[in-house]
Amino acid sequence: MTESTQGGLDHLDHLDHLAALADRQDAFLRTVEVADPTVRVPWCGRWRVSNLVVHLARVHHWAAAQARRRRETPLGRGPFDLPVLYAECAAELRATLAELDPDARAWTLLDDGVPREQQRGTVRFWHRRQALETLVHLWDLRTALGEPYEPGPEAWLDCLDEVATVMHPRQVRLGRVAAPPVRVTAVPDETGAEVPFLAADDATGSCVLAGPARDLALLVWGRADLDSPALRVTGDPDSLATVLSAGLTP
Repeated sequence: MTESTQGGLDHLDHLDHLAALADRQDAFLRTVEVADPTVRVPWCGRWRVSNLVVHLARVHHWAAAQARRRRETPLGRGPFDLPVLYAECAAELRATLAELDPDARAWTLLDDGVPREQQRGTVRFWHRRQALETLVHLWDLRTALGEPYEPGPEAWLDCLDEVATVMHPRQVRLGRVAAPPVRVTAVPDETGAEVPFLAADDATGSCVLAGPARDLALLVWGRADLDSPALRVTGDPDSLATVLSAGLTP
């Protein structure tokens, strides 16, 4: 398979993911405190706001244990006081990541399905992964409620890059989707840099998908459609649609 790379997005290395995580968690909690928990979140299947909040709280709790290389203590089935549950799990994750050496070994999504001698995950992985998990679900929450959320182009570029370099390769590695038979490259308007996605070794043809980083990131996370007027496709749009429908993310 042809592995994706960081492309031209190396300038994102300066991002402070722990600070971004704290800011996004605080914004998520403030929104949860005033949200109607029964509001639908259309791009998350049958979920309502209550399901979204419990999901993100559980992910924070699980990620804190992964960073410590431990199995998490189950939170139970609920019902939960949503603001209290989220505040506790968010604080647990922040405290864990602040305490641990970023370069210490951790259980991460880089290493499942990988031989032990090739594993390379560290605590730092969770700084970025949880900052971006929170970004996507904060967008879910605010958009479902009809409220704006705009973290800025660099955050969306980071989100797009993570799908290309971490999330989609993991989907293929675990056998959840096949390596695409066409080479797909995203080109954010903000940088003009190519962000290549994983493709099969015998892939034929190519598609280039250009547009604002926000629209590209939402597309690869299944929150937008190819018919968005902000997106431009060069190549075979049907092949690209097939790749996207298979799922680039869990």
